[in-house]
Amino acid sequence: MKRVLAFGLSVVMTAIAFAAPAPQSSSGSSPKKRKAATTGSSVAAQLDQMKQAIDAQQQQIQQLRQDLTTRDQSIQQLQQRLDQNQTAATQAQSQAEAAASTSAKQEQTVTALSSDVSDLKQNSTNTALTLQETQKTISGLESPLAIHVKGITITPGGFLAAETVWRQRALAADINTPFNSTPFSGSSQSKLSEFFGSGRQSRISMLAEGKLKSATLRGYVEADFLSAGVTSNNNESNSYTLRQRQAWGQAALSDGWTFTGGQMWSLVTETRKGLDNRSEALPMTIDPQYTAGFSWARQYGFRITKNLADKLWLGFSVENSQETLTAHGNAANFVVGSLGNSGGLYNAFNANYSFNPSPDLVFKAALEPSKWSHFEIFGLYTRFRDRIFPCATASATSICDGVTGPSAAGALNNSRDGWGAGGNGRVSLLNKHVDVGMHFLGGAGIGRYGTVGLSDATVRPDGTLSPLRSYQALGTLEYHAAKLDIYANGGGEYVQKYWLLNSSGKAVGYGSPLFNNSGCSTELPPGTTINGFTPTNPGNCTGDTRNLIEGTFGFWYRFYNGPKGRLQWGPQYSYIVRNTWVGAPPKGSTIGIGPHGIENMFLTSFRYYLP
Repeated sequence: MKRVLAFGLSVVMTAIAFAAPAPQSSSGSSPKKRKAATTGSSVAAQLDQMKQAIDAQQQQIQQLRQDLTTRDQSIQQLQQRLDQNQTAATQAQSQAEAAASTSAKQEQTVTALSSDVSDLKQNSTNTALTLQETQKTISGLESPLAIHVKGITITPGGFLAAETVWRQRALAADINTPFNSTPFSGSSQSKLSEFFGSGRQSRISMLAEGKLKSATLRGYVEADFLSAGVTSNNNESNSYTLRQRQAWGQAALSDGWTFTGGQMWSLVTETRKGLDNRSEALPMTIDPQYTAGFSWARQYGFRITKNLADKLWLGFSVENSQETLTAHGNAANFVVGSLGNSGGLYNAFNANYSFNPSPDLVFKAALEPSKWSHFEIFGLYTRFRDRIFPCATASATSICDGVTGPSAAGALNNSRDGWGAGGNGRVSLLNKHVDVGMHFLGGAGIGRYGTVGLSDATVRPDGTLSPLRSYQALGTLEYHAAKLDIYANGGGEYVQKYWLLNSSGKAVGYGSPLFNNSGCSTELPPGTTINGFTPTNPGNCTGDTRNLIEGTFGFWYRFYNGPKGRLQWGPQYSYIVRNTWVGAPPKGSTIGIGPHGIENMFLTSFRYYLP
């Protein structure tokens, strides 16, 4: 179009140029000449005007070119928009067709959903609880790792342990130390040291929790391998049985009342927080028998506690009872219990079970006046009973209760009360880097609540029981840092002697100065049964324990402690002294003999704890 316009203008200009009259030569100033000159001037003016017109038209042509370029660009943009609109229209049409095809299905879905609404409303409470637990999980990682199932939080726990023990004097006791069996110098075992490596203290546990509107329900189970079946040994496979440590259920109400039942730590055991289960303040020792002077038991119990403003706690528990007994010189005129009945699921081989008249009762109060202190006072009541046979010692010709000779005539039951009172105190210093603890329990008939395992009672000549007075005390010092824990324990347990003379003038009971201890320091050769596994004990050695004292030092170093668990190692050294009640002096002397045993132990432990 632009080229056509330019060509047309060129043709017009050429025609005009040729149509103009040719100039004539002039000589003189005739009128014709003057007319020709005038005409030449007019043509020049016209040419000038045409030039100006052509310049104006060229400017217009240039403007038209610019306008055409702008229009072409606008047309191209409009074409692109048109293409986009067509694509969008095509997609919209496809979506409309898809929506139309699914409308029937949506109507069916709406109908089905409306029928499910009523069911969802019925389960709204459980759904809300599950949502709360899910939100907790999403908000951050949990430690220890927990599993959520139907509103129940299940938390696995425990540790895997590789431990060793070296003893200067052999006890054949694995990692668990029987303190009251510390041998005297006359025992063959006292001449031999021992080393055992063990994984038996490895522990598994599981805590299950379900939260209601006004209570939290809990169940806890814990086990290790510190037990032995009739076929257990460490000859090759080192196979040992799983042991129940704890198994209890609990209802913790929001108003501060807590009800717990099952096998658990006795309420006698110190706790770190109020009277809460699973907060027991155990010594930091490797030895699973802990340390002398520590008062505890793990047994059946039903416990009721009340939290008063997180400052004062009151508690009461009903717990399983069991009598432990030591007597010398008594006649066979009483029955306390029997060996276990395997059909009744008790150990039928080497365990004595007393016929308990009633459970033990424990009362306790805990006070936390500040975040750095915890104090407890508690009381314990227990009851002992045996059956007495007054005519069991009658001579063959004598008459007792109308019967000639020994008989069960006149047999009767007799009961005695036992009791105990104690306290625990723990104070944290230096921003909780140092913990100082003091523990005490004293009373009559409470020996089994101590680590050493001293006897609860002895027997009088007439067959009646006499609870023994005993005392338990422990001091603990602990230092805590980011990766290191250091501990030192010093404790001991004491039991009082009680003895009488029978009708023959012989001493009967526990710890009598008339008992024979003359052979406690004399080693004897093996007996007639020679198999290499029957070490001899001294003869003429009553050796009733008066007290046992232990000092322990050790530390734990944590290589790692984080969301992947905890890895730690620690050594421990223990020094034990067992003292006995002085017995009769040997012939030719006026000084009685009170033997004692000494034990040195070194233990190590390498543990991985679940997160």
